[in-house]
Amino acid sequence: MTTATPPLDLTSFAFVRKLVHDHAAIALEQDKNYLVESRLSPLARQLGLCSLHELVSQLRTRPFGDLHAQVVEAMTTNETSFFRDVHPFEALRKDVLPPLLAARSARKTLTIWSAACSSGQEPYTIAILLREHFPQLKDWNVQIHASDLSQQMVERAQTGIYTQHEVNRGLPAALLIKYFQKCGLQWQINPDLKRVVKFAQINLIQSWPRLPTVDVVFMRNVLIYFTPETKRQILGQIRKQLAPDGALFLGGAETTLGIDRLWERVDHGKTATYRIAAPS
Repeated sequence: MTTATPPLDLTSFAFVRKLVHDHAAIALEQDKNYLVESRLSPLARQLGLCSLHELVSQLRTRPFGDLHAQVVEAMTTNETSFFRDVHPFEALRKDVLPPLLAARSARKTLTIWSAACSSGQEPYTIAILLREHFPQLKDWNVQIHASDLSQQMVERAQTGIYTQHEVNRGLPAALLIKYFQKCGLQWQINPDLKRVVKFAQINLIQSWPRLPTVDVVFMRNVLIYFTPETKRQILGQIRKQLAPDGALFLGGAETTLGIDRLWERVDHGKTATYRIAAPS
């Protein structure tokens, strides 16, 4: 039987709260003790520590390093699935990509960025969608960049290996058979599709590595964890990265409204994208 770790005292909670905010800009509210305990208790047990207090004591007495990074990563949310929420991918296929491809038909380049990609289902979904519905891209220079705060998630996404439960979540059986190979009890995405996606660790609140101009950005269910000022900073960075006619996808509960007036919302039925506002 696993012994539960003792609860986190207020001083230790305040330390973790500041650590996560300083290094990931995640704003934990004062009443989120239970969330910290549920996320960090497995890590403490994994490290052979008797309590969360002991974990925090080690964090306090060491310079920022691997242990601190593990704590920050444990506090991030990695919920994802193939074709998650469906409607954004329908909008990408029907509304967003056709005019972009027409505008880029001469130079034949397309660049998409999946920020906060977690374990990789989102960028691989995009790769499958392009392969299924846009055969004209066969001789194009198509780049799908994918990034996440968590190095552990990046390394896992790079393998392209998923459990039966994970592929059952959102991935039609026909696409599973077409684009994945059985690997024991798991499934691995086909190498030719896997090569299209380039993964990297990127912390959105720190300096971004050099990226090409991006035509489409998926940054879904990320901004909800940040303060308004941090949201404003990230949206400003995206504007510098996005092509003038490009599209930004946010999560269903996220918006640029009231945060950054230099964006315009574009409705696509049950979902929406955001584009850089035209100069007034």
